[in-house]
Amino acid sequence: MEVDYRKQVTMDSSAFVVLADYVPGIIQEIRYHSTYNFIGDRIDGYEQPCAILTREAARALKGVASELNVQGYRLKVFDAYRPACAVKQFTMWGIEDLDMRMKPFFYPDLEKAELFRKGYIASRSSHSRGSTVDLTLLDMRTGKEVDMGSPFDLFSEISHPDYRGITDDQYNNRMVLRRAMIRGGFVPIDCEWWHFTLENEPFPDTYFEFPVSADYLTRAHG
Repeated sequence: MEVDYRKQVTMDSSAFVVLADYVPGIIQEIRYHSTYNFIGDRIDGYEQPCAILTREAARALKGVASELNVQGYRLKVFDAYRPACAVKQFTMWGIEDLDMRMKPFFYPDLEKAELFRKGYIASRSSHSRGSTVDLTLLDMRTGKEVDMGSPFDLFSEISHPDYRGITDDQYNNRMVLRRAMIRGGFVPIDCEWWHFTLENEPFPDTYFEFPVSADYLTRAHG
């Protein structure tokens, strides 16, 4: 039976935390708060450039960060909790908007419809359940992002975690991140090397709508 998606959406942010409060030293480049993303505009609901996750996911990610720190890496987050309104904007952009100004940077070899068909963009995103994160590694020695063979949000076969048309070093870098995230309790997907969801996520059937804003969480929890 078809589930009424609207009944699953809530504004309740009580189970969420600001990731930086749990993972000291985490690096954040919240792309959907900027205009450098596949749409080219700031995305609905991204009021502040901060990563927010469920408390359980933040705790698990803290363990991953600690393990990788010992190996000489820091985590860099591109996206975490994503409001349902942002996902709706992605969907409407795919259906109605003819603007393709960011195509050369993010989906050079695909048409918009293929982004949904191939699983790069979903009409319901695990990010809106609050326990999914998009991230990469930063080399503490050089202070630079580790070379993963493709940039974040490049919608292409090159970004598939098991793609072997990249160098051995690039592939091994992906595996360092992947193995650490899996050990930490996260599950990868097959089309994006940067995307991981907490296996035992606390809200597997609930989607959230509150804004990405540390100030909002402070007010809501106060």
